[in-house]
Order: sequence, then structure tokens, then C-alpha cells
Amino acid sequence: MSAYTPLSPTAASVAAPVPQQFWRVGSKRAWLALAAASFLVSVPVFFQAPLVRAFPWLSLGLTAGWLLLSGWLLARPATRFWGDLLLGFSACWLAGSIYWGWLRWEPLLHLPVEAIALPLAVWGLKKNWYRVGIFFYLGSLLGTAITDCYFYLVDVVPYWRQLMQVDIGDTSLTMSILQSALAQVQTPWGVAWATVLALSLLASGLLPLTFTKVRLAHPHALHWWGFSGAVLSTILVDGLFFVAAAVG
Repeated sequence: MSAYTPLSPTAASVAAPVPQQFWRVGSKRAWLALAAASFLVSVPVFFQAPLVRAFPWLSLGLTAGWLLLSGWLLARPATRFWGDLLLGFSACWLAGSIYWGWLRWEPLLHLPVEAIALPLAVWGLKKNWYRVGIFFYLGSLLGTAITDCYFYLVDVVPYWRQLMQVDIGDTSLTMSILQSALAQVQTPWGVAWATVLALSLLASGLLPLTFTKVRLAHPHALHWWGFSGAVLSTILVDGLFFVAAAVG
């Protein structure tokens, strides 16, 4: 008789660690990916934005630095994941440098410029290349699209144009424009759309984490954690701007 005896269905169900797997959400690497993506979304907002207004060519040149660092990380198996993520960040940085450096006076150009790497992202997905970076970029782009949509719906685009004309050191005029925009946002129409779009971002960021492979942090599904981090952090960044305008 063979030494191996197959388990009966009942015994197999008892032996399998189903409850532990069922309640598992992510892994250390998955949560690090989400946190890193959230951080990288905030970097252009709080670091690149003031840099690019004062030194646009320096900001644009830093794109090459990010790409070189990404390539260096990608060449090493232990850091390949982070190099992939940084590649997506480099695309966001490039778009931000171009728009905020030379085109920031026209809000209608914001989303088209941010989508500058979209054809490459689609091509990469078809080739199954750099999915972590691509999904981070797509998550960031989705967050930008929803935020811009809100600006159009609530009609704060004129304040955007005014803000871009203000001298970077004129804080009093800057805060005056921000508070005028805040008054527009605080109308029933503005609050209603803010709620709808915030819930849209929340759903877009959390839904992928409910997929079984993503929730269990399967190695081939970790790109969704970067996507979710990029989308969910948009809510935080938008909220911080709202608070800054209200407090100021």
C-alpha cells in the first residue's frame, strides 16, 4: 500500500488554513507599496510645485535623475519592485514639470499634459511590462482627472487662473484668492459634488483591495496596492488644500 493516503474532503477542509487566509489583508510589502505610493503622490504637490515655479528647468532635469535611479533599482532583483514604482513616479514628475513650469496659467491643459505618458502606459500593459509603475501612474492620473472634474463642476477654474498670476511671495493675495475659491466650494452645489467625487475616489481606491489575489497580496497583484495608494492619497491631498484655505 502506498504511504500517501489522500485526505477526505472533510479532513482537507479542516487542515486548510481557510480562516487565516480569509481574514488576511495584504502583507508587509503590500502595505509598504501603498504607503510609498501615497507618499510619492504628495511629493509633487508639496515639493515639486514650489520648485518648478522658481526653477522649471531644474525640475524638468530632475526627471532624468529619477529615471536613472529607477533603472538602477530595476537592475537589482531585491529592489526591482521599487524601481518599477519609481518609474511610474518619473512619468508623473515629467508631466508636472512641463505643466507647472510653462502651462500652469491654463487649467484646461492640465489633464492632457498629465496624460502625456498614457500611450506608453497602455503599450506597457499590452506587453505586460512595469505594471507596478504603470498602475501607480494610472491611479495618480485618475485622481487628477476626478479633482479637475470637480474644479470644472464647481466653477473654481477662474480662481485657478488668478492664483497662477500671483507672485509666489505674495501670501496675502494668495490666501485671499484661496478663500474666495473656498466660498464657492462651500455652497450646497460645491458640497454635494465634493461628496460625490470623494466617494468616487474612495470606491476606486478601495475596490481593488477587495479582489482575492490583491487582498492576499499575491506577488503578481501587488501593483494594485500602488494604484490604491495613489488614488486614496488624492483625497488626503485635496483635503489638506481645503483645510489650508479655510485656516488661512
